[in-house]
Amino acid sequence: MADYSHRIITMPTTQQLKRPLLLGPWRRTFQWLTTLIIILLPWIQPDGISLVRIDIPSLSLHLFGQVLRIQELYLLLLFILAAGAGFLFITLVFGRLWCGWACPQTTLTDLAEWLAGRLKLNILANRLQGALVQKIIAHFFYLLLALLVAANLLWYFIEPQRFLSSLVTGTLHVGVFITFLVMTAIIYLDLALIRRLMCREFCPYGRIQSSFVDPATLTLHLPEQEKPRCIRCNSCVRTCPMGIDIRDGYQIECINCGRCLDACRRVMSKRDEPGLIYYTFGVDNRGVSGLLNLRVLLLGLLLIGLSGALTYATLARATASLKVSLAPTAVSKVIDNQQTSLFTVWINNRSTVIQEYHLRVTSLSGESLEIRGQTEQIPVAAGGNYQLRLMVLSPVSHQPNMVEFQLLDHRQQTVATATARISASANNQ
Repeated sequence: MADYSHRIITMPTTQQLKRPLLLGPWRRTFQWLTTLIIILLPWIQPDGISLVRIDIPSLSLHLFGQVLRIQELYLLLLFILAAGAGFLFITLVFGRLWCGWACPQTTLTDLAEWLAGRLKLNILANRLQGALVQKIIAHFFYLLLALLVAANLLWYFIEPQRFLSSLVTGTLHVGVFITFLVMTAIIYLDLALIRRLMCREFCPYGRIQSSFVDPATLTLHLPEQEKPRCIRCNSCVRTCPMGIDIRDGYQIECINCGRCLDACRRVMSKRDEPGLIYYTFGVDNRGVSGLLNLRVLLLGLLLIGLSGALTYATLARATASLKVSLAPTAVSKVIDNQQTSLFTVWINNRSTVIQEYHLRVTSLSGESLEIRGQTEQIPVAAGGNYQLRLMVLSPVSHQPNMVEFQLLDHRQQTVATATARISASANNQ
């Protein structure tokens, strides 16, 4: 009798064999949950700020309550490196499970094919086959779905409420509107004409994954020791969305969706036998312990290190930033035995709530200064910038004078500082 102890899933009982455990319902549930998260995430706005949004006008990334600005390039660099390490780690451990279970392209294609099936349409050579009326209805729903997906993508750049309001009133920026139409057209063509062809021919992920495959990478396959039990019913071939035969071994086109696994279990359960196809860590089923190898451990440590560094750097950074420079259009000059210098001040509120700041200006050499301009109760929106002009009157000096600008919060605590140089008065006369 064949030994089935090498499976990840243990040998089912006779009662279980009559009702095989299928992965299809789990996969579809997971797809719906991830889809809902992607759609609803831009709508979740604690304190009025989206959880995830790329704000192009301010060149910033809103990420779960934190605002990462382009000026904080080290944070963006850490985020990109951590995301890249996470991508490689998931690929190394789970292989193409992403493709079959979580990829938006797979989810959209599954939905498009499900709709075609409900309309009694067949898909042959990647084209809809059936009555003209049903095909028109299918393409109409593909267009509606493309509009939703395109809008959802733009919601990660523009608040969904503002986008929909501007779209309805006709005040949407022409560039955004053109982008919306182009994205809708691309997604519609994908749903109507490309579908699985994208995964089979164009998507680079399968090629990348093949270069990162590890002896312990999660794999969906039909082991050699199970092939003698195969009854050649071809159920696995008929149900495969990629049109491959899993009995031929590992193939780059396989997206690890598990449809062949379910088909085999249904057929074999009628014979009171377990299915022949299953997921294992590596083709020789090394188990979870097989992941304890140098490549996985090093990449895992790198991911943990980068994620920890990003979290610490983000939480430990200052809640505000201050930048000061001499106004380029104003010349420092001497008036009534006082040297006047005009400064431009930029205040950035990095927190997620509106803040009210105060400015203090002191001379590092101890000289008395007179400040003219707004220095009290300076409101700055959450994640926003504020620019103002200040005139600093200082004693006439033939030596450069360094002054320090201090930004204080509502508790009169210093949250940011910046220094500037006042040129010697002799240079301005």
